Amino acid sequence: MLKMKVTTIGSSAGLILSKEVLGRLGVQKGDNLFLTEAPDGGFRITPYDPEFERQLEVGEKVMRRYRDGLRTLAK
Repeated sequence: MLKMKVTTIGSSAGLILSKEVLGRLGVQKGDNLFLTEAPDGGFRITPYDPEFERQLEVGEKVMRRYRDGLRTLAK
């Protein structure tokens, strides 16, 4: 477990992420992070984007449905 402290950034509150935390999350300065609620009632900070995941699922459904047409167009 890594301890972080909430600090003032301008007129807001924020967390400063160490290089170790950035490396473990696989993110760098400027990347987006998401605060998601965990099933156990806690929270997680993750680079995972639930909306992007939903868009990928929709795209996969479209590709499965129109597989033959897409193959014809790819020729």
